[in-house]
Amino acid sequence: MKKVLIASDIHGSAYYCGWLLDRIEEHQPDRIVLLGDLLYHGPRNDLPKGYEPKDVISMLNGIRDKLLCVRGNCDTEVDQMVLNFPILADYAVLMLGDQTVYITHGHHYNEQNPPALAQGDVLLCGHTHVPCRHEHETFTYLNPGSISIPKDDSHPSYMLWENGVFTWYDLMTGQSYIPD
Repeated sequence: MKKVLIASDIHGSAYYCGWLLDRIEEHQPDRIVLLGDLLYHGPRNDLPKGYEPKDVISMLNGIRDKLLCVRGNCDTEVDQMVLNFPILADYAVLMLGDQTVYITHGHHYNEQNPPALAQGDVLLCGHTHVPCRHEHETFTYLNPGSISIPKDDSHPSYMLWENGVFTWYDLMTGQSYIPD
């Protein structure tokens, strides 16, 4: 793979999912990794702008051939029944270049409770809705933030992996940035 777009926490917002599809069209990634919480907003979150999960189903099913997804804490077997791609795996492991990337939503394994990782591995999670990059002694923790319900004064965001580099992007402006 040469280019991977990474996003998390759509939470049923057709409005923000539409923006994501625009960015996918712009970047033309080889794969799209979604870190869970695709359709439902969850009991702790307010409804996101444009909450229309049936529309999100159609939008995501339209790009199913490029998707690699893991299960978020708001994803269920009912969601799997309407989506034409697998979403119920708790984690995935990708080799991006020479980096091993452990992909999970973040509600079980996360920065404070990492899985068994080798020196230099990357732990890629969503769940917190806050974009960040933290270097630990043995691994790097990355979070793309949230597509539809950003928290801690962040903006709707996603990441792109290309040529061994992870870059964060503001969903609305398309501008790259470095998270705090």
